[in-house]
Amino acid sequence: MKYILLISALTLASCYQPERNCTHFKTGTFEFETLVGTEILKTTFVRNDSIEIDYFRGVADTSSVRWLNECEFIVKHVNPKNMAEKKAIHMKILTTDGDRYLFEYNIIGETRKEKGNARKIAE
Repeated sequence: MKYILLISALTLASCYQPERNCTHFKTGTFEFETLVGTEILKTTFVRNDSIEIDYFRGVADTSSVRWLNECEFIVKHVNPKNMAEKKAIHMKILTTDGDRYLFEYNIIGETRKEKGNARKIAE
């Protein structure tokens, strides 16, 4: 009897899939906060299907957006100002929850990945 309960519990747990409604986040206005040292920095960005405009500390910056599939895309600065800005970033939406999504990102060609959370604040 214990084995049947254990197998049933494992089967139910393995069927759980986190929400992943990526199409809801292809366009809109979003906020992203990150901790740098002891300071929380906030970026607001507006994304349509192929362009993203970031607003950080009063400065706007435009990037192209190329969707690889429903949940992954490449972001690349339109007018890079230095070598670091010339590098494209791979973004992958891991999970969604209402107006928020958890994402993973890395610079193309580098193995180190970071995670972040974004919140949709307007359509």
